[in-house]
Amino acid sequence: MASKSPFPGMDPWLERRWGDVHQRLVTYAADALQEVLPDDLRARLEERVFVEAPFGDRSIFPDVRVIEKGSGLGSPISRGSTITAEPLILDLDDEPVSQGFIEIIDSGSGGRVSVIEVLSPSNKTPGTGQDLYLKKQRELRDGGISLVEIDLFRSGRRVSAIPPERLPPEYRTPYQVCVTRGWRRNKVEVYRVSLREPLPSIRVPLRETDADVALDLQELIEKVYRNARYDDLQYAEDAWPALDEGDGQWADEILKRSARR
Repeated sequence: MASKSPFPGMDPWLERRWGDVHQRLVTYAADALQEVLPDDLRARLEERVFVEAPFGDRSIFPDVRVIEKGSGLGSPISRGSTITAEPLILDLDDEPVSQGFIEIIDSGSGGRVSVIEVLSPSNKTPGTGQDLYLKKQRELRDGGISLVEIDLFRSGRRVSAIPPERLPPEYRTPYQVCVTRGWRRNKVEVYRVSLREPLPSIRVPLRETDADVALDLQELIEKVYRNARYDDLQYAEDAWPALDEGDGQWADEILKRSARR
């Protein structure tokens, strides 16, 4: 059984399973941080729950789950020689969406020190999820709380602290990590995260008087792949979202060398 991804860093085929990948990443990251935090700090899992507007822009994941064809409509209506068309009935998805994240809190006061977000498609697509995320981003900044934004999903508009057009070309990578320290709100630390390189180990800020703690993203994504047994990924299919031509050829060569194609 293949327990390791054939790719050196982020496996773009994992993005098809993002709901599961996201949940595991957040949980494993909280566990890893718990082991290295000062004795009076704790890493806690939290979540936002919301319902997306049924007619919003939800282009990343389909909103339709049940398809009926002409059920429960009765007999066709005839008007003269014209018979009305029979509509397709679609069941809109209005189930709540959950977004998990990590808060590092002071165990004595309960106050938040830092927040770690692993971004999801709903953060990066116009709609309720993005609105809630941007609101939280502003609240953390205004409240002097550090924010770590880990973006390992290629699709959608980048919503992390600094827009892509302000970055030099070598930092406009498919994936990205941004860190904003609560006591230095006008500075953003950006980690370039290339598709073709291992994921970085990043510095997670705590209080201004604390040393940073490290979070090894490559170790986390390998744990996700191994524990979820993602050796069943359908590498014969194209990655989704689609890779550009150069990255697509590079990925195809890797998959052929590793006998996944």
